[in-house]
Amino acid sequence: MSSPVEHRPAGTPAAPLLVVRGESELEVEPELARISVTVSARGRDRRSALDDLTRRNTAALDLVKSYGDAVAQLSTGTVSIAPELTERGRGERVRSYHGRVHLTAEFTDFTVLGELTTRLADLELTRVDGPWWSLRPDSPVYGEARRRAVTGAVQRAREYASALGTSLAALVELADTGTESPRPSRATFDRGVRRMSAAAEVAEPAEPLDLEPPQLRVVAQVSAQFTMEPPRL
Repeated sequence: MSSPVEHRPAGTPAAPLLVVRGESELEVEPELARISVTVSARGRDRRSALDDLTRRNTAALDLVKSYGDAVAQLSTGTVSIAPELTERGRGERVRSYHGRVHLTAEFTDFTVLGELTTRLADLELTRVDGPWWSLRPDSPVYGEARRRAVTGAVQRAREYASALGTSLAALVELADTGTESPRPSRATFDRGVRRMSAAAEVAEPAEPLDLEPPQLRVVAQVSAQFTMEPPRL
């Protein structure tokens, strides 16, 4: 089966076609920060592992919720509880049970992020990944980037037409070829295992992390096709 042929309008001597691209690039502050929290538990039987997992999950949820309006969204992802079998002996014998709960939290107030991330990572068998920085899906930054890309395409087309001693006549087509934002920077903090292995020691509260939001680069691109007044060559 043959692929469809893309139709492009053809210019004529009476209406020459001019095709240009427009691009804009903005560097802005992030509007959202997201972290991922993984709470784990391990026990010799299913019930003890599940009880520990429930307790630690509740502690993590209560800690995040205590920051009030700074938390834009909090959700629970996958939950798993699985047996670990012995490697020796005949038959299937369960050695222990492993449980995990994944949480995701989004923040609009970055001033509390360093403190909360440190406190979460200091909980028992709790891992914190992030932060991932981003813009809101409906952020006006995207619209501004697109407007600048269109303005750039029109300006470029006028410059080409001027070089030929003529002017633009009409817009034939305008296509959005992509608006993109960068991948947020990431750091990983995992202190839960260390704390559990040193349970007999008195652990001092960790200092809050200093998390500096990066500049986000937003790029918008368009393709535009114009007809021109016939130039005198």
